[in-house]
Amino acid sequence: MTTPDAVPVPIDTSRPHPARVYDWWLGGKDNYPVDEELARKILAVDGTAVRGARANRRFMQRAVRTAAEAGVRQFLDIGTGIPTEPNLHQVAQGVAAESRVVYADNDPIVLRHAEALLRGSVEGGTDYIHADVRDPDAILRQAGESLDFARPVALSLVALTHYLSDAEDDVYGLLETYVKRLAPGSFLILSQVTPDLNPEAVTRAAELFRRSGTPFHPRTLPEFSRFFTGLELLGPGVIPVHGWRPEPQDVASQAEGIVPVYAGVAVKR
Repeated sequence: MTTPDAVPVPIDTSRPHPARVYDWWLGGKDNYPVDEELARKILAVDGTAVRGARANRRFMQRAVRTAAEAGVRQFLDIGTGIPTEPNLHQVAQGVAAESRVVYADNDPIVLRHAEALLRGSVEGGTDYIHADVRDPDAILRQAGESLDFARPVALSLVALTHYLSDAEDDVYGLLETYVKRLAPGSFLILSQVTPDLNPEAVTRAAELFRRSGTPFHPRTLPEFSRFFTGLELLGPGVIPVHGWRPEPQDVASQAEGIVPVYAGVAVKR
């Protein structure tokens, strides 16, 4: 299992990285001027960006809590991003202290902060993989050192699939590869930016991402729903992120305006 000292990876501060842009929107400090510049530009054309980032975090917490309360004790979070409390392992281990969590991300700055992620409960465990979602063999092999894939795992890819293309990345085939390795009773937790709810702003934001060197692929409701093919969607199904089993804070935040993000959670039977 990769640890912060095992792989000294240089940080490229010449171009923005999605994890660091996301960190800026969340009010974090682990980003660089190039990340802040892009984050501000996108926020100028899409005023929902900060709301979306916060709504995604809250959705992750609700979805992970749902999986843990259903008895899942293993979690694989791909595209984990820079630590922002409460982190996934804190939510899962808050329900069941024995929960084991593996984080995976390809940003070196996240690797540098892995020590913060590694402080899980004594009963459970928290590990970190420095790898790219496009390399499922590497992620699943390394995650298998901590997780038992013969037992249910909650696989979380929150706000990640819109950085993956249909053609170059074969995003649907990629997700299928991961899901095939999951045991019955496993969960798939996804959220994804959509053009459906705010077409003009999302189109302009996507273009800014692409100009910065970051591919960005918003998806419609049918396109996003396709990720759950063959799985059993939990209620309320695929829905705008604020509305997935909302808690009072989510209901209140809806008054601030729309968030062009779909979310869904499904179980493999």
